[in-house]
Amino acid sequence: MNRRNSSELRLFCGCAVKGVLLYYNYIYNMSIYAYIRVSTEMQTFENQEYEISRYCSKRGLTVDRWVTESVSGTVEFEKRQLGKIIRKMSRGDLLICTELSRLGRNMLMIMSILNICSEKGISIHTIKDNFDLSDTINSKIIAFAFALAAEIERNLISQRTKEALAVRKMNGIKLGRPPGSSRKRENFFNEKDNILKLIENGCTLTYIAKVYHMHRNTVKKYLNEVKMNLWQIFWSFFKKLMNRKTRIRHSYKL
Repeated sequence: MNRRNSSELRLFCGCAVKGVLLYYNYIYNMSIYAYIRVSTEMQTFENQEYEISRYCSKRGLTVDRWVTESVSGTVEFEKRQLGKIIRKMSRGDLLICTELSRLGRNMLMIMSILNICSEKGISIHTIKDNFDLSDTINSKIIAFAFALAAEIERNLISQRTKEALAVRKMNGIKLGRPPGSSRKRENFFNEKDNILKLIENGCTLTYIAKVYHMHRNTVKKYLNEVKMNLWQIFWSFFKKLMNRKTRIRHSYKL
């Protein structure tokens, strides 16, 4: 078989596989859910969304619902969006995620999720792990081993971090906030009158933060602490305006 015939055969097989998957999806009315989780709001969903989209495109699958959330994996899955979609899913549905660690951060939680999905007849596909976690004993054994290995790795990383911090502390390295930052905050808090003037002149929080080399949230928090509401700003502006009018009248009398 020459190279041309081989490429045509691969193309035909690929189209056939996609056709079978689409037919299966149509006949059994399978719903496909894509689950994306990040631990903090600073992280983005884009990488996981790209991986799942590429995975589905290669297999001719169409995601019916995307579920995203920013929450720690240590939170019980019943209290997350994951628990809601699992309760909603029916037998024959498919849940796709990039890796098992997106479901939970410890072995018992992941095994509990797999057990519930197995009882409901829900399949789980993970992309990076390349596992088809369906209702088979082999899939459960593989998932158990992977979850156990992932938990051991996280515990080792945590232990190494604690040991490294302990060594730095023994060597006299000060941990925590860098020196001088607290003093800078104190100097900023002592500039209340100047800050009020900037606000009266219409300066934004972002501008004030740049002037004093502070974070915008720090400026906002400080203004809340001194109870700088809109009425106080208006009253300050009103008194300034009245003083200006008084000076103008006095100059006319002279």
